[in-house]
Amino acid sequence: MSSAVSMTEVPPDLRASAMKKLSTRIVLYCFALFIINYLDRVNVGFAALQMNEELGLTPRIFGIGAGVFFLGYMAFEVPSNLILHKVGPRIWIARIMVTWGIVSCAMAFTAGPWSFYILRFLLGLAEAGFAPGILLYLTYWFPAKERGRAVAGFMTATVLSSVIGAPLSGWLISSTHDFAGFSGWQWMFLLEGAPAILLGIVTFFYLVDRPEQDRHWLTPAERDWLMAELRQEQSAVAGHGMADVRAIFRDRRVWLLTLVYMCNGIAIYGVVLWLPQIVKSIGDLSNLQTGLVSAIPFIFAAIGLIVIARNSDRTGERKWHTALSGLFGGLFLAASAFAPTPLAGLALLCCAAFVLWATLGVFWTLPTQFLTGAAAAGGLAAINGFAQLGGFFGPTLVGWVRESTGSFTYALLALAVFPVIGCLICLSLPARRDA
Repeated sequence: MSSAVSMTEVPPDLRASAMKKLSTRIVLYCFALFIINYLDRVNVGFAALQMNEELGLTPRIFGIGAGVFFLGYMAFEVPSNLILHKVGPRIWIARIMVTWGIVSCAMAFTAGPWSFYILRFLLGLAEAGFAPGILLYLTYWFPAKERGRAVAGFMTATVLSSVIGAPLSGWLISSTHDFAGFSGWQWMFLLEGAPAILLGIVTFFYLVDRPEQDRHWLTPAERDWLMAELRQEQSAVAGHGMADVRAIFRDRRVWLLTLVYMCNGIAIYGVVLWLPQIVKSIGDLSNLQTGLVSAIPFIFAAIGLIVIARNSDRTGERKWHTALSGLFGGLFLAASAFAPTPLAGLALLCCAAFVLWATLGVFWTLPTQFLTGAAAAGGLAAINGFAQLGGFFGPTLVGWVRESTGSFTYALLALAVFPVIGCLICLSLPARRDA
């Protein structure tokens, strides 16, 4: 080992300088990629404002189509992440992006229920492995102590994509309608899908797979310190965890964490994919106004994600931060269903978003406490992949309840039950603190 990594000789600001560089060069870049990824995943909620009427899609059909994405996603999640671990993040993430960009653009040519189902399923297949692939990539570069903030910074894109994308999507479907013979929702899919193709090409040339391959991002002293730090952590995890990918399917912790993430996903995706129609139902709003109002809860979600992740990193506590965020998210979501006024309902949705989305940042520090190597690649993908059933059930549940009752009130109440269940499951996990 190089003398540069001797802990007695390392300058006290070496860790801070290395993490600052990596936060800019990795987290910020992956954050931008995830904004495009998440927008292409959920912009169907805005397309529905025009598309459902033009194509004759009922609430139940839309709910199934919005959710079937996650079945395709789940089917290819684990294989995708194992391929990434073998061939490297740079090549595989670039491939994922170009493929999903092409399918996202093809969504503009949806012609009815079956083409809607098929294209959403193919979009899920194309995107599979992106989020867990980035999460795995972060473990290659960030020590455990800084990982919560790194993951939160990446996951903040899920909410900021809606802050940016909601007004953008609302504006696109309004301003481009009937231009060159295409509807606004068709232009939205084309214009929001194209950046994924372009950034996929950039990613192939930009990313560096692992610290030992880096020649530009860090100084030699920073790189040597980081490699030594990560080796030490991997040895510690290997002593009490697992590295064999086959063992993950026999570990109850993997399945409990999957259920936790699935329960939170039911609520999160049930809200995200139906929020434009929920907001539209509040009053006589234009599509642009609907986009602006829909962005408000996600501003609070971004703040909560960062604040709670920072507190979790400061204390080293993970389980209670994840569990209580889900619990209060469910309670606020239930309260929003019975709000006396639309303004009060929006305020309670903002409170729910503040804590519910915070689970996305802290949660992913839990599996890396006992997974390493190929097991980390397969385990993160298995948890994220199987949990995507929540992304199917959430929107489908809302569509079924909405069509059966004619109201979003009972749909929100049904969604609120699941984060509370997730909280109870999370509390059953053995506790462990990150140093």
